[in-house]
Amino acid sequence: MIAIDFDYTKASSLQDAVWRHTKAMEGGISPLYYAGGTEIITFARLGLVRPDLVIDIKEIAETGVVEVTEPGTSLVTGAGVTLSAITDHPLLSREFPLLQRTVAEIADRTARNKITLGGNICGQIFYREAVLPFLVCDSLIRLVGPKGKRELPIMQVFRETLQLSPGELLVQLVTDETWRRAPFLHVKRRKMGDVGYPVVTATAVRRGGQIRAAFSGVTAFPFRSLSMERALSQEGASTEERVENAVQFLPEREVLDDFEASRGYRRFVFREVLTHILREIGR
Repeated sequence: MIAIDFDYTKASSLQDAVWRHTKAMEGGISPLYYAGGTEIITFARLGLVRPDLVIDIKEIAETGVVEVTEPGTSLVTGAGVTLSAITDHPLLSREFPLLQRTVAEIADRTARNKITLGGNICGQIFYREAVLPFLVCDSLIRLVGPKGKRELPIMQVFRETLQLSPGELLVQLVTDETWRRAPFLHVKRRKMGDVGYPVVTATAVRRGGQIRAAFSGVTAFPFRSLSMERALSQEGASTEERVENAVQFLPEREVLDDFEASRGYRRFVFREVLTHILREIGR
């Protein structure tokens, strides 16, 4: 039960959603875009969000797209697609298996039936693991807001969180085949069991001699470090040397120390994950 009153409205298009959000803000009303709603429910129960208006965007066509552009080779994934739909989608089994593998281990099946791709990436719960495959593949982000549409490289607009302007909405992610079809690895280390928040989650891809990797659970935000990647891809260095060189770029003060794992244990697991990446997909 949510012990607050709020209004509900359903948007028929991207422009309609942005218009409703803008009008609410201009009227001093606090609006939220709503798709899966899992975080809205959780945080509203805890009193951490108090929307006056939720704007339902589930039926906006652009947010539900999963397709490869013709005659191009880019995969377009709508932000409103649920994690379960991604896990089960036959096209993604062929076109972006790393994304499938990653989202299949977020929460449990019941929650994934509601959680959307955009909701996970833009969520307040800081793990946001669904963003990791897009970071390593240099995807493009498509946004719409009061000032119109934007398409930007994800590494430019995702810095700890997705840098949205007021009223802006994540619509789609566009991923070229160059990296999404490369050899990949997904690793998730939990404190215990097969369901729960990660101590360390990593996605990695390799193309030629270059290794890319993105991480969640280590710090209070997902990240991809170009300096770490250069260390992991270093020619002529041993696995141990590459790992130690990469770990140097993990700031001690940023490593989490909480109920899931201590700072020291997280660094230990992080080293183990880096070693696993190099042994599985390294040269």
